[in-house]
Amino acid sequence: MYDLNFFLQQLSNGLTRGSIYALIALGYTMVYGVMKLINFAHGELFTLGAYFGYTILVTLGLAGSLGPPMAIGFSMIMVLGLVALAGHLLERVAYRPLRHSDRLAAVVSALGASIFLQNAIMLKWGAQYRAFGADLLPNVVFHIRNFNLPLVRLLVFVAAIVVMAILHAFIHRTRLGLAIRASAIDQGAAKLMGIDVRKVIALVFIIGPALGGLAGLLVGLYYGQINYHMGQMYGLKAFTAAIIGGIGNITGAMVGGLLLGLLEAMGEGYVSVAWKDALTFVVLIMILVFRPTGLLPERVAEKL
Repeated sequence: MYDLNFFLQQLSNGLTRGSIYALIALGYTMVYGVMKLINFAHGELFTLGAYFGYTILVTLGLAGSLGPPMAIGFSMIMVLGLVALAGHLLERVAYRPLRHSDRLAAVVSALGASIFLQNAIMLKWGAQYRAFGADLLPNVVFHIRNFNLPLVRLLVFVAAIVVMAILHAFIHRTRLGLAIRASAIDQGAAKLMGIDVRKVIALVFIIGPALGGLAGLLVGLYYGQINYHMGQMYGLKAFTAAIIGGIGNITGAMVGGLLLGLLEAMGEGYVSVAWKDALTFVVLIMILVFRPTGLLPERVAEKL
């Protein structure tokens, strides 16, 4: 028998999870759009954002002194800034010296940075799981007939969608966004038009990691606990989302992330929890075989 309420529960769960994947995928796709390079350390920057949020809200006790709403808003701003700084430093140390080297050297450097950051997080915060605490957000559930929507799920989804909308407007309606799109099309031509491509690259390594760090904080608030190696799985799934949507395409990353979250949630609900990851990568293989440029390929070659 078809259960509409169960379907709506899985739909809301999938959209929330997918919005987190989309935020992380945006970091991958922005860097790839300009540099044609996969930032394999992006998952660790996501993890770093989760731990920065944990430190601000729990270790420093900001939630108790400011109250949960103001503390969470302040922590979001702080996480965006701190992870953006970490991304900028990563670009200066791991990528900028290799900008004119073989692309394989940059890939190896990215993998090395990923290993370094993961172990640095483990040494700083420990290998055990860290809990955010159940009192950070009020335990409010909206009841719509027989459908229950927790407040935390709604807040995570709305926060992610608002940030993605701001990013989309920035890329398509500002001069800096135009410079990013021009650099993604042709760096040589962009330089001839007076665009400082080095600053554009530095900018995408600020914006992309910041979005990933915010996603890490949202994961901590949503699931209530974090660990030092969670960036591996989330990074892999977000990379999958970027490929599904069309790597290098901002709109594609958003669509791919939401679709991936929905696929996982529906797989959990109607097939099996044990098979949800397998279903995800079956879809990825099908996309690569039948539509290797992703679901939105017409924009990938021309725009970020």
